[in-house]
Amino acid sequence: MSDLHNIIQSAFISEYRNRAGELHRSVDPLSQEQFWTNPFHYGNSVGHLVLHLIGNLRYYIGAKIAGTGYVRNRDLEFADSTKPAKSEVVSRFDRTIDMVMVTLEAQSATDWTLPYSAEHEPESKDRFTVFLRCASHLYNHVGQINYLSRQLALR
Repeated sequence: MSDLHNIIQSAFISEYRNRAGELHRSVDPLSQEQFWTNPFHYGNSVGHLVLHLIGNLRYYIGAKIAGTGYVRNRDLEFADSTKPAKSEVVSRFDRTIDMVMVTLEAQSATDWTLPYSAEHEPESKDRFTVFLRCASHLYNHVGQINYLSRQLALR
């Protein structure tokens, strides 16, 4: 069982680190203005997607597994009009990924099957599933961020 635990833990750590690196490659070249510009009449800006990823991970992993006490305002993740500095948002994302790493490293072989429940997440009945679903969610939005960043570079 410990071999499987090590494989799961290592794979998740690698996945979250790799997606964070991809996010940086897409976001770092953007200006403050580009970060908050939506190049389309639909969807979201890169900045709002990063805020959404922070909220998602801080709630589903931070609050519900690590016990951070984070309280999520999902609607604000997409509607925040204050447009904080890109550097601050990216720093918050990095700190969030650090929290995910610490939480992953703290999981024991038996923790993966511990019961899990959270608002708007009925499919995740255990910790393994929520780590998987959050990694998939991160992968999806990092792909969107990559696409938006390339569109913004064309302007």
